[in-house]
Amino acid sequence: MKRNLIKTLSMAGGLAVLITLGTLNTVMAQSDGGGGRLGGTWDNQISIIDCKTGNVITTFQSLIVFMAGGTLTESTSGTAPALRTPGEGVWRHTTGNNYTFRFKHFRFNAQNVLAGWNIIQAEASLDAAGNAYTSAATVEVYDPNGVLIATACATSDGTRFEL
Repeated sequence: MKRNLIKTLSMAGGLAVLITLGTLNTVMAQSDGGGGRLGGTWDNQISIIDCKTGNVITTFQSLIVFMAGGTLTESTSGTAPALRTPGEGVWRHTTGNNYTFRFKHFRFNAQNVLAGWNIIQAEASLDAAGNAYTSAATVEVYDPNGVLIATACATSDGTRFEL
């Protein structure tokens, strides 16, 4: 009886591993086969622009890592690290070489008090070789109470960061 229980539990454990691996493979296939070519680390040149006039307000560099499964992390040279957290968010393939992504980061003042957060929503188009993309984005600026206080637009040119 004890031996049968151990054998049954071992088989159930093996089945659970197979189900988990199958689910992981499905997620990876959806991400890779369904446009996962965006996955990886990207070096970006960001331009914040006035949505109404199209005038460039500022430019800076950033890095975005698009991970399998649809999450991303972002860091920037546009604001000192003491005044801003890294961005964290999600991405997905939409159609063809097109993707959408969204991330959020928190802002702090010089006294290390929360000043609010930004949410960036972007649409990106990957080139045919999969080594460059362009994107257009909206930037929503919130105060610490969650009140939208400003919006801006942004564009970026990204190149794959490789060995």
